[in-house]
Amino acid sequence: QIHLVEFGGGSVQAGESLSLACVSSGGFFEYNTMGWYRQAPGKQRELVASAGPTGTLNYADSVKGRFTISRDNAKNMVYLQMNSLKPEDTAVYFCNAHVHVSALDYWGKGTRVTVSS
Repeated sequence: QIHLVEFGGGSVQAGESLSLACVSSGGFFEYNTMGWYRQAPGKQRELVASAGPTGTLNYADSVKGRFTISRDNAKNMVYLQMNSLKPEDTAVYFCNAHVHVSALDYWGKGTRVTVSS
């Protein structure tokens, strides 16, 4: 069983930056793909960025060039640096761990990000 807890989030003005962090416990962190998803009101949950176990990074087109995902396998943590935030980035952000050997996904409870114009 993997337990994920997100940190960070909050309310900022458009153009500002915010950092999110997620700590993972249980399982084998270094073998999992870690990702950040978000869900805006009335919308489906969508992938924001992911970091694979071999270092492969993947970003949604809407955040490319503004957001950076990173992971620290020694600390079992994954981060999301969000720059040049826009009102459309407003959402609840969820940390995700994808375990490849079982194809199971684990989720944190989410942290809210609000960007005002």
